[in-house]
Amino acid sequence: MVPFAGWEMPVQYPMGVMQEHLHTREHAGLFDVSHMGQLRLDGPNRVEALESLMPVNVAELKAGRQRYGLLTAANGGILDDLMFANMGDWIYVVVNAARADHDIPHIQSVTQATVLDRALIALQGPKAEDALAALNEDVRDMRFMDARIMPLIDGECIVTRSGYSGEDGFEISIPRDEAVAVAEALLEQDGVAPVGLGARDSLRLEAGLCLYGNDLDENTTPVEGGLIWAMQKRRRENGGFPGADIIQAQLANGTGRQRVGLQPGGRAPIRAGTTLHAEENGPQIGTVTSGTFGPTFGGPVAMGYVATGHTDSDTELFAHLRGKYVPIRVVNLPFVQQTYKR
Repeated sequence: MVPFAGWEMPVQYPMGVMQEHLHTREHAGLFDVSHMGQLRLDGPNRVEALESLMPVNVAELKAGRQRYGLLTAANGGILDDLMFANMGDWIYVVVNAARADHDIPHIQSVTQATVLDRALIALQGPKAEDALAALNEDVRDMRFMDARIMPLIDGECIVTRSGYSGEDGFEISIPRDEAVAVAEALLEQDGVAPVGLGARDSLRLEAGLCLYGNDLDENTTPVEGGLIWAMQKRRRENGGFPGADIIQAQLANGTGRQRVGLQPGGRAPIRAGTTLHAEENGPQIGTVTSGTFGPTFGGPVAMGYVATGHTDSDTELFAHLRGKYVPIRVVNLPFVQQTYKR
């Protein structure tokens, strides 16, 4: 257990990070992500209000569907990334724990938003559907990014078919007093094991997914971060969100740097903060923002930011590691194919 954003978080269970990672890819892993901030937006202006904070289409999201969102700043930087779902007459929002103290008042400044005191767990992996269906068969009808309210044991749970491992699975918001019972019921199902933060990080990195604070921050725009896909055409063109002028200029003219996948040579991981160079002893042209060993990939995986002109796949670079220049190659993301149920 380690402290994180005011919470005590499980890094690993007795199985260990490597086996927890592989178990999730092959069977199903259960993650406690109750540290994430959960909000209910009820204001009559909730749709327009949320669109005023991010370059994402809220208005055309159908009821029962979820979408990835980005809160932007006046400089075009990313204040946080989040998930939001149209629950019909309200919007469900999940924000990062480390940014919750910022995000909650930020959202409350534009619309009525209530903090939900609920647990949140993620069930990820090829056996996730069978395990959750044992508690409610209706989950079999759900597709990637569907969102529903349903009972699992007694109380109403908010179930979304999503997660941050690259695997098919679910995130489940549970009334606080039923959280342990639901978690235990899932752990009794065939193939389900508890998984900690260590494997969560290696799973999301193999899947090419960003971690806020590492790969995204207030000085990184969605264009630099390779998140143009998260900004729907209407919002990109019409603006009306913080930093729109800067982001639209980058969409038109490009940026000086770009997030890329990186594959180090050898077996040793290249960690966050390592500088990148086009040639040995040459000037710095980039930085690694996430790096670890990918158990499913079978080697070290990383991502980072590289200056324009060095971002093409198969570009050979060097990482400056403990006084040595280690070969590292730009590669396409993800490292491991995503398996969402579409």
